[in-house]
Amino acid sequence: MTNPATTTRHGGPLPARPGERDVIPGAGPAHRPGERATLRLRDAGDDEPARYAPEWLQLREPADAAARSYGLLDPLRIRLADLPRRTGGLVVHDIGCGTGSMGRWLAPRLDGAQHWVLHDRDPYLLHFAAVASPRSAADGSHVTVETRRGDVARLTPDALSGASLVTASALLDVLTREEAGALAAACAGAGCPALLTLSVAGRVELTAPHPLDREITEAFNAHQRRGGLLGPDAVTVTAEVFAEHGATVRLRPSPWRLGPGQAALTEQWLRGWVGAAVEERPELAPRADAYLAERLAACAAGELRVVVHHSDLLALCPPVEGAA
Repeated sequence: MTNPATTTRHGGPLPARPGERDVIPGAGPAHRPGERATLRLRDAGDDEPARYAPEWLQLREPADAAARSYGLLDPLRIRLADLPRRTGGLVVHDIGCGTGSMGRWLAPRLDGAQHWVLHDRDPYLLHFAAVASPRSAADGSHVTVETRRGDVARLTPDALSGASLVTASALLDVLTREEAGALAAACAGAGCPALLTLSVAGRVELTAPHPLDREITEAFNAHQRRGGLLGPDAVTVTAEVFAEHGATVRLRPSPWRLGPGQAALTEQWLRGWVGAAVEERPELAPRADAYLAERLAACAAGELRVVVHHSDLLALCPPVEGAA
């Protein structure tokens, strides 16, 4: 999700509803359907400014790392160990890398030399990801990186030539079915597995339950599906399109579990979650404002706990002769 900055051209705050105030870009409603700021999913000018604040990516990184499924690592390691040995080691393409959190999580958990190819539309984030990338694999082998600024919607098997693995985080829910199919086709054409983590599942649990929880959730899910995007249907659809290409697909839950220790993230998530729901259903606004104020007060008091459900997907595409 992305959110337009809530400031004037001179930096002063715009009048805002409680659900919109102080939301870090990336945590709130999308500026327009089909946009995730670290990716160019639709045609846009090269000079279009980035809309995904690195502060949001950094804020969520610990929760992302804690949520990703370790249960998919063993089958992934087995597949990677079966690949023909390459002089330069594994070649990993990280699609929509943002600040590089996926590499920081995964590279130290895989053995052997690795070369990471970081894809993103934002040159600043690419620089950040490259500078902050890990330098050592699990066994101490060297890890190197390169960056590519580009469009994930145009990813092809040629772009993945020589790839050992494709990874991404929080990507699938902002794709259409056609774009998910193109991603699956590119991975299948290159004969490489794909580890695609942290796709929204459309379910949220808050303590204590509130009568408005369900309406906010339903409105948020509808917002996620705007413009034909997969939203909470992402993992089901992506599993189907990978299976159509002969891949073996494994799914695991990867929920955020947010408590008093994640209060800053919880606050930003709440504002963005409720803001997107109200953008989808403006008639919710009066009740949603009171709801948000109540939830934020509980968060500040250390009384709120939230489970935001996500899913991880591992697609093991059949090897292609001559592939990595």
